[in-house]
Amino acid sequence: MGLELYLDLLSQPCRAVYIFAKKNGIPFELRTVDLIKGALPVCHPRVQTDGTKSCETGFLALQGGAQAMEGSAFSSHHLPCRTLPGQHLSDAFAQVNPLKKVPVLKDGDFILRESVAILLYLTHKYKVPDYWYPQDLQARARVDEYLAWQHTTLRRSCLRALWHKVMFPVFLGEPVSPQTLAATLAELDVNLQLLEDEFLQNKAFLAGPHISLADLVAITELMHPVGAGCQVFEGRPKLAAWRNRVEAAVGEDLFREAHEIILKAKDCPPADPTTKQKLMPRILAII
Repeated sequence: MGLELYLDLLSQPCRAVYIFAKKNGIPFELRTVDLIKGALPVCHPRVQTDGTKSCETGFLALQGGAQAMEGSAFSSHHLPCRTLPGQHLSDAFAQVNPLKKVPVLKDGDFILRESVAILLYLTHKYKVPDYWYPQDLQARARVDEYLAWQHTTLRRSCLRALWHKVMFPVFLGEPVSPQTLAATLAELDVNLQLLEDEFLQNKAFLAGPHISLADLVAITELMHPVGAGCQVFEGRPKLAAWRNRVEAAVGEDLFREAHEIILKAKDCPPADPTTKQKLMPRILAII
């Protein structure tokens, strides 16, 4: 079994890993782990970077369990689906990641968790352009600086904006007070200003003249509030121009593909009571 990536493109770190792997022609098998509905499984024929066809499968097979993790016997037609609340919370997925989070990388018997660790692993294992994670000590340190900063700042405020503006009231049916929403959006505005003033400054990209892992992680975060209907780039011409450069460097088609799900977040149907009960404590703990 080759490289497997357990992802849900609703997740911003998963989008970063997905875009990086596809942009750099890294062959992998996509194991979709549905964070919200757990619809099981749909198999789509997919073309690998070497031109061969493979399947893009949901995490659990019809029978569930360990056989589904291998996923090697799925045919290329759509399989029947059923609904489970959050595949990442299942006992089967806990065998892959006891923390019950995505993304996860599986490379043979080696399993790696955490998006930044996965991105760095891919840069070291595969021959990717140097600009993603430069060999130059100080240039690399700039990428590391952003990756260290964003965890508790921009990521938190982007996630809160999505959930307070859309996912709580629309998906979970839980009202959010105007005061809470206003505080969340104000926090997001502060972190956007820090991103622009302290990291982007007058450069083309966050760490210098070329795109890097820092830009990829940042843009996938910002698309969370964009998916919630926040005008993140309005009134910020410097940040808007940076977004266009990142999208062009990644490729418009790949960028659109990776963000298709999050840009439809406002249209998601309400959660059923079982899903709501299971997800609510974890969401509250995160945000």
